[in-house]
Amino acid sequence: SSESRRQKAESRGRGCRLIMRKRTKAREYALQILYQLDVTRAQAQQVLQDFWTVHPAPSDVRSFASQVVQGTMQHADEINQLIVRHADNWNIARMAVVDRNVLRLATYELLYCDDIPPKVAINEAIELGKRYSTQNSGAFINGILDKIMNRAPAGVAVPPVAVARAAEGPAPEPEGEADAPPDDVPDGAQPSASSA
Repeated sequence: SSESRRQKAESRGRGCRLIMRKRTKAREYALQILYQLDVTRAQAQQVLQDFWTVHPAPSDVRSFASQVVQGTMQHADEINQLIVRHADNWNIARMAVVDRNVLRLATYELLYCDDIPPKVAINEAIELGKRYSTQNSGAFINGILDKIMNRAPAGVAVPPVAVARAAEGPAPEPEGEADAPPDDVPDGAQPSASSA
């Protein structure tokens, strides 16, 4: 009956939203861990172990966050090269710590997570930037990630999934200028100390 089809569709919708909320939470955790690794230069395994002791999470959230952190760290040189190549006139060390780590985790997802649509990876990164850095970070992050997704850089090997994703087109652009650098962080913003 049409009522049972409607109920099944609603149930599937709730399941998808639940998965998306869990991955959003996992990305927040991954950002916190990457931030800590960036600032402290500690060993990834120790930071992960300590983080999960202090922040218990469901196994699927923990698993996805750990995958993103470990993958981002494993491919850090390539990811940093891509970010620098596409961040016009920006040295990665001069970017806000939050912004560069959002860029790193999203670049990892774009290149290596073929189960995540590129627009989802970019939109989640934009929201992380807005939530934990500044309102202008969203546009800054979107501009760089859009370039990474759509251009195969010379001299840097790009995994096949990234080449295929480039054909899907750019993510929608949030309001503001696409390549605007992040402003100073307002009082009360979550971890966003800039490196000097």
